[in-house]
Amino acid sequence: MTTEPKPSSPPLTERQEARRRRILHASAQLAGRGGFEAVQMREVAELSSVALGTLYRYFPSKIHLLVATMQDQLQQLQETLRKRPPTEDEPAARVAQTLMRAFRAMQREPHLAEAMVRALTFADRSVSAEVDTVSRLTTAIILDAMGLADAPTPEQLSVVRVIEHTWHSALITWLSGRASIAQVKVDIETVCGLIGPVGRG
Repeated sequence: MTTEPKPSSPPLTERQEARRRRILHASAQLAGRGGFEAVQMREVAELSSVALGTLYRYFPSKIHLLVATMQDQLQQLQETLRKRPPTEDEPAARVAQTLMRAFRAMQREPHLAEAMVRALTFADRSVSAEVDTVSRLTTAIILDAMGLADAPTPEQLSVVRVIEHTWHSALITWLSGRASIAQVKVDIETVCGLIGPVGRG
């Protein structure tokens, strides 16, 4: 007996997608002004001109919303990087350059960065799908920089995971004032040294 696959959610209509974009923009705006605490669901609803009940249908909690905001920010970064890819010759240097560009984008909006990283840290199992998407995007950005978007080996994916953990940890230590930007750069360059001499895909 064959089990029918569970149907995936239908794609958003143009109107729903526009509404979702307004919500994410409002979330980023409020977080950019005052960090995690400044993002209140009622204010997000008012700023994005949607009913509070509608907002909760899109995002069941503030954590869901801020993790989705991080996903949105990473998608924008990925588009920018594909238009203007890193220029270094070696894969390790390209990844380090890419992550420092991502870091400097967060540095320009430290309150927003703090809100998104806190949400990612607080996320429980109910937010696992959104957290997985953030992780997949980060992995894709690193693999693009390595030139391995098509066929990374298990060992290379393991290295990418270690790089992701280091980058996330570096963000937390910088946001908490325990690491300087110079130290973050050293840590990122050091962990990217694990990549070794791979070629572009």
